[in-house]
Amino acid sequence: MITHLVLLRGINVSGHNMMKMDALKRALEKIGFLNVQTYIQTGNVFVDTEEEHAPTVGFKIKQEIFKTFGHEVPTVVIGKSDLEACFKNNQFLNENEVDTKKLYVAFISKELFEGSINDLKMSMVKPDAAQIDGPRIFIKYAVGAGKTKFDQKYIEKKLSVTATIRNWNTITKLLEMYNERT
Repeated sequence: MITHLVLLRGINVSGHNMMKMDALKRALEKIGFLNVQTYIQTGNVFVDTEEEHAPTVGFKIKQEIFKTFGHEVPTVVIGKSDLEACFKNNQFLNENEVDTKKLYVAFISKELFEGSINDLKMSMVKPDAAQIDGPRIFIKYAVGAGKTKFDQKYIEKKLSVTATIRNWNTITKLLEMYNERT
């Protein structure tokens, strides 16, 4: 049995793509996922399955959400190692007096290369900063996530990917929950 963490983008935000987490849990159990566990209302869902291929898990969940709730919801499926990499590889954590309230991680639907940072045209979003780490972008906002052009839509447009962003507190909690499950 494999545990996957499914990150749903854009649900229960500003009245859009509304769905209750208990209804989502029931829908996913109905199609065969086990030990379904959600965290907060913005689309963090742990599922256990025999399916090893993360994109297949994401596709099944995306289909079921559309069938049950009528919402077209982009999904990114990650594993425990992806969360662990956030702590091991995020160079912003090495800075003196780093404000973790300004740290975020964008999870991307495909592997990125270091050169992808050029495609993001970071000079357009200064003083925000970013670091590419495979299928993740570590973000340090100068002011905050609500006052930047460097958001998920910007990333998706520049890199032609699906992206979903989580704040550092959520990353920390999701890894804690993953550790409790395994």
